[in-house]
Amino acid sequence: MADFLGSVWWMIVSLGVLVTFHEFGHYWVARRCGVKVLRFSVGFGKPLWSRRNRNGTEFAIAAIPLGGYVKMLDEREVEVPAGERAVAFNNKTVWQRIAIVAAGPIANLILCIALLWAMFVIGRQDYSATIGRTTGMAAQAGFVAGDRVLAVEDRSVDTWAEASMAFTAAAMDRQDAHVRVRDALDNERTRVLPLSQLPAGFDERQVPVQAGFIWQFWLQPARVDSVSAGSAAANLLQPGDLILAVDGQRVDSADQVTPLIQQLGERGGPGMIEVERGGDRLALELTPQAGQGPDGKPRWLIGVGFATGQMPAYDARQQYGVLAALPAAVRETGKLASDSLGMMRRMLTGAASVKNISGPITIARVANASAERGVDWFLYFLALLSLSLCIINLLPIPVLDGGHLLYYLIELVKGSPLSERAMAAGQYIGLALLAGLMGLAFYNDILSLVPR
Repeated sequence: MADFLGSVWWMIVSLGVLVTFHEFGHYWVARRCGVKVLRFSVGFGKPLWSRRNRNGTEFAIAAIPLGGYVKMLDEREVEVPAGERAVAFNNKTVWQRIAIVAAGPIANLILCIALLWAMFVIGRQDYSATIGRTTGMAAQAGFVAGDRVLAVEDRSVDTWAEASMAFTAAAMDRQDAHVRVRDALDNERTRVLPLSQLPAGFDERQVPVQAGFIWQFWLQPARVDSVSAGSAAANLLQPGDLILAVDGQRVDSADQVTPLIQQLGERGGPGMIEVERGGDRLALELTPQAGQGPDGKPRWLIGVGFATGQMPAYDARQQYGVLAALPAAVRETGKLASDSLGMMRRMLTGAASVKNISGPITIARVANASAERGVDWFLYFLALLSLSLCIINLLPIPVLDGGHLLYYLIELVKGSPLSERAMAAGQYIGLALLAGLMGLAFYNDILSLVPR
């Protein structure tokens, strides 16, 4: 329940901030162009609070916090007195109307850069792109534990998330990736990861795993948290013991213990479990017992549990001084925009699944998770959402800002506005496209909640 309420709250806060900046962009430029603004509303529906300024603009906070709008004086919507026709939106030049409409997305772009600047000044903590273990494709390509990914193709990466995104993009494009790494001996090497060989229909959200990468921070130490009474480990292992090896095979993380115990049980007879206890290294003889795993299937068990969900300390930090943070924020905005547009292109061409389209449920969950991780991550989330709002609004779909800009560009070319009939038809088409997009987003959101 706490997660649900937190998700709702942080979604309202996020959308409130972004929508306010977006609509303020429209409002500010409209006033500079001499347009009379009737209402500036954050949210839809019945106003919960409102106040009117000296220019006659009503500022309101409405009941449904899922958007907002700026209502301007327009002869196409209401009858305008002769004395006010000069301040009606429809009577402004086409370039003024373009500036007013484009101001909303531009405000979101500026906000994205400002948020990233603040994030870099504070410093965003994350995990480095250091490999903890490799299997399959990655191991065959020569990647080994301790390699730190520095660049994928010509794109430098600082964190595991950036490396994962670069791998995913290459996989969706069915391309092999040239990966520059720094090994454990501090030598730089370039290896080729044959992502084009991934099978058709691979899970786009799990590309690094399917390629055989286990990031270092995913690996939890095999430190015993509990020992079951009457089990094979009873009276031998103790909470706090760090398992170092099973039957002569080295253990680096907790997830390796279960497969090694299965191998020991299938071999039959006792085996040696090496542990570290109080600074001493001990070798203990232990015989697995036949039993059932959590899935009800036969398993070999020793009766120990490991602590889960304890994330290691961050080992990467992206931080700049007040001045250096500005170009860093601009570069990051460019990378995020390139990734977003690239994903849209791939979805349109069929290279990427439309499952990547998310709606308000996912936004709410990510907003809550980001807020829990700290101010730096919440600023990053807001920046990404603000940039997404900018890009979506610039799509040439009638009812969106991009659709209106398309009308005005056509007007510039033909020398006169589109007919009311043509614009009305465009609005219907735009509403249908928008409804379909929202329906798909809700479907993906709901599907993500269904247990698999």
